[in-house]
Amino acid sequence: MLKKIYIIAVVMLILAAGVIGSNSLEAASVESKNPYDFTLKDVNGKSHSLADFKDAKAVVVVYVATRCPISNAHNKRMAELYKEFKAKNIAFIGINSNKMEGVDEIKEHAQKHGLSFPILKDVNNVVADRYKASVTPEAYVLGKNWELLYHGRIDDSRRENQVKSQDLNQALMEIIKDKEVTVKKTKAFGCTIKRVKKEEK
Repeated sequence: MLKKIYIIAVVMLILAAGVIGSNSLEAASVESKNPYDFTLKDVNGKSHSLADFKDAKAVVVVYVATRCPISNAHNKRMAELYKEFKAKNIAFIGINSNKMEGVDEIKEHAQKHGLSFPILKDVNNVVADRYKASVTPEAYVLGKNWELLYHGRIDDSRRENQVKSQDLNQALMEIIKDKEVTVKKTKAFGCTIKRVKKEEK
């Protein structure tokens, strides 16, 4: 009888250890997942991922286009934001997810408009789908642990001389001052990202 009780106790301990171990592994797995992670190539064929910018204070991921008039209206503003904040350890990444805008076109467009931060081609809009990005331009600001600090528009007007709220600039200023971002979400406006159809993927 004692032997039987001993065997049952040992079996229960083994099962308990298995459950604890399973939960621990699952928790570790969940903690290591980054829903915003990606690896994409730029216009020169070089691969970039978020891990490349792990030492940055924050990373700005902005969805851009070559043919969208609203995205193009923000080219100068995007270039100026990059120049202002790169010295303050804020990284910028552009992503082009439009199916009809090829790498050569993206490269020429960036050079013409002074967009000197990396612009990556999102083939089959895989990353745009993961981010649930809808329009160009649309900005995401990710913090040290890849938490989403800001999502939305660059500012509140297509016309630069009518801008009243510099939302992205304000969020970045608060981040470099180690303050909490006051306005974490705004409604992005622009041209719809031209996605491939599911049957084309």
